[in-house]
Amino acid sequence: MTEWLRAGYPSGVPQQDYVALLALLRRRLTDDEIAEVVDRVTVEYPAGDATRADVHRTIEELVEQPPVAADVSRVSAVLAAVGWPLAALEDDED
Repeated sequence: MTEWLRAGYPSGVPQQDYVALLALLRRRLTDDEIAEVVDRVTVEYPAGDATRADVHRTIEELVEQPPVAADVSRVSAVLAAVGWPLAALEDDED
């Protein structure tokens, strides 16, 4: 994963490039974090009426930063795989 970074900055990352580089390194939920979000959503919405917006909010509360759309989709897929359909999934696109 870091090969591209080493190729682009063989002598190390200059200080003035830190912010731009960090913007490229978007956070991605770990499998444990996905499990935590799934647990929180299924407890908070026992009737299975959670929406993508609810998943988004739950991720944001867990990681204390806005989630990327891919993470919301990954959590939604896990919920759907265990028979937990999200209410109005198509209506709540990010």
